[in-house]
Amino acid sequence: MTLSKTDRRGRLKELALLFLKLGTIAFGGPAAHIAMMRDEVVEKRKWMTDEEFLDLNSAASLIPGPNSTELAIHIGNVRAGWPGLIVAGVCFIVPAMVIVLGLAWIYVTYGQLPQVGAILYGIQPVVIAIILQALWLLSKTAVKNVWLGVLCFAALILTLTGINELVILFGAGLMVSLVMLIRNAREKNSTAAILPLMLFQAGGASAGTASLTSIFLFFLKVGAVLFGSGYVLIAFLRADLVEQYQWLTDQQLLDAVTVGQITPGPVFTTATFIGYLLAGVPGAVVATVGIFLPAFVFVALSAWLVPRMRKSKVFGGFLDGVNVACIALIAWVMVGLGRSAIVDIPTILLFVVSSVLLIRFKINSGWLILGGAVIGLLILMFQTFVP
Repeated sequence: MTLSKTDRRGRLKELALLFLKLGTIAFGGPAAHIAMMRDEVVEKRKWMTDEEFLDLNSAASLIPGPNSTELAIHIGNVRAGWPGLIVAGVCFIVPAMVIVLGLAWIYVTYGQLPQVGAILYGIQPVVIAIILQALWLLSKTAVKNVWLGVLCFAALILTLTGINELVILFGAGLMVSLVMLIRNAREKNSTAAILPLMLFQAGGASAGTASLTSIFLFFLKVGAVLFGSGYVLIAFLRADLVEQYQWLTDQQLLDAVTVGQITPGPVFTTATFIGYLLAGVPGAVVATVGIFLPAFVFVALSAWLVPRMRKSKVFGGFLDGVNVACIALIAWVMVGLGRSAIVDIPTILLFVVSSVLLIRFKINSGWLILGGAVIGLLILMFQTFVP
């Protein structure tokens, strides 16, 4: 579909406003980001169907880099082409980068992070409710039949055993593809192939040095080859930054990871904090650009495949398999986060009330997050002033 200049400008403005908002309020990691994006682009704005949203999420899961950021980039591309791809990704990243940069300055200047425990205490149960709502709604689209339901359950069990999530995603996709291939074996044009993944290694760095070039190349490599969650990122960073290059201490890395977890937007903005520690504002900028740049490239290269795959029965089956595996992975993430977020009566009440408001009354998730933060602060004040 060809857009007029006026329509494209309108869509770019919509994308910018949406992802600036999400980059500012999207606490809780990739699973929560995906839930909030679904609420905005499927439920509220009707930009796409649940199946189209799931296909984009699956495509983002199969390439290296930050999955929720890549999903934002995919949505921008579908909505407004290449300009939308850039606008959506940049607007989702920049608010988190600015917030993390401010915290990095406070950390370097005063030697500690501001107290954010009370805010997180109130926000986290709300985030779990948001993930639960999205999981329920997405599962109704992804689990199309009993066979896919069984596959989803099997993927969840495999996740519990600690098998790499990429193995589960590709395994589920290939299994459904194989079933579809067998069903269509007698058709003349029935063919299948495995999607190649283009990975590359960037230049290395030497122990004790942290020039802007070496910082950029290191984080470019991370963004280009790293699959998995923020916890995989932590292991990757420690092996290189602390042990091999000796750019950071364990405590500095832990503080950087904490900032990435407690701030909204992509967890990969941990790179912004580390870059600032190593080389000030220029270091923060090159680290951020380095870790996110591959996501834009990978999405731009793979975006054209998604609609073509859905038109093919075999590759459509591959997407169906990956979709149900994604549902299983999101469910496991939700359980893990829930254990640390829902810890007492106030957080249980926050979770239950938020779930009801989301599912029954469809209250905007942004207002619920703000309400959770306020309640967290009020509880802290009550505990402080009431003996």
